[in-house]
Amino acid sequence: MFKVYFCILKPYYLMQQKIHDKTFDLFIPNEDITAAIRVLAQKIHADYQDETPIFIGVLNGVFMFFGDLLKNYPGPCEVAFTQMSSYAGTSSTGIVYTKMELSKDIKHRHIILVEDIVDTGNTIENLYTYFQETQQPKSIKIATLLLKPDVYKKDFTLHYVGIEIPDKFVVGYGLDYDEMGRNLPDLYQLSSK
Repeated sequence: MFKVYFCILKPYYLMQQKIHDKTFDLFIPNEDITAAIRVLAQKIHADYQDETPIFIGVLNGVFMFFGDLLKNYPGPCEVAFTQMSSYAGTSSTGIVYTKMELSKDIKHRHIILVEDIVDTGNTIENLYTYFQETQQPKSIKIATLLLKPDVYKKDFTLHYVGIEIPDKFVVGYGLDYDEMGRNLPDLYQLSSK
């Protein structure tokens, strides 16, 4: 697992992004994200090399991570998507609601819930409980690209964590600020200036 608290230097024009009314500073370059994902894919494959797991992506923020994780996963697998939300602007509302139901039968299958970021843990805990109680999978494991350990207070196992980050709002690499910034290849954090 990587822990990142600084970034490498890039050309000045890439160091900041203005999105809506806020400024974001470069935090984690794409090269570091890619390296963390390669390690994560190998760890997952080591656990499932004799199985065909179903990777379930939690939309919308997971799309870049999900695609890159699967490109680096060397074994057979299936994919599905669901959509949950708990954010408004730059903060979690604490209320998790389902926006899109799963369309694949996962009964008696090994599933890996794939999240872009886990902070409070409310969304992933709700998803885990929902799938466990209603879908009867053989097993459920959780993979997240980013974890904010300072705000994660759940007594709940996150099986695969790519990068631990401090409790700052981040955009890019699939994550957004009011639906903007998802297409940025690097990760940016809210500027403190």
